[in-house]
Amino acid sequence: MDEIKFGEILLPGDEETQERQEKTVRARFWPTMRKAIRQLPFGRDVVAAYYCATDRQTPLRVRGILLAALGYFVLPFDTVPDVLALVGFTDDIAVLTTAFALINSHIREHHYEAADRALAYEPGVAAR
Repeated sequence: MDEIKFGEILLPGDEETQERQEKTVRARFWPTMRKAIRQLPFGRDVVAAYYCATDRQTPLRVRGILLAALGYFVLPFDTVPDVLALVGFTDDIAVLTTAFALINSHIREHHYEAADRALAYEPGVAAR
C-alpha cells in the first residue's frame, strides 16, 4: 500500500488516486466501522460520508476529500492505535471532523437514510 503522509491526507488527489482510495475504503470500511461504531459519537455521520463518497453524483473534489479521510480511518497503521478505545480514535476523529467541516453540505438526506439502513443490519450481515 502507498504511504500516505498526514499533511496530504485531505488532498483530493487525481482520479487514479481516488480510484485506489475508493477501492481501499470499500474493502475496509465496514469491518472497521462495525468495530468502531460503539465508540464513535458520530458513527452515523461517518457512514453517511461513506455513501456520499461513493455516490457518483457527489462532486469529484468532495469525493476526494471524503475518500482520503475515510481511507485514513480504515488504514491499519495509525498515528494513535485504535485498540486504545476512544483515545485511539482521536486522530481519526480529527481527520474526519476536518473533512466534514469542508464538505458537510454535500452529505444529503439519502446518504443518511442509507447509513441508517446499514447500521440497522445485524452483526455478520454485509452492508451494501
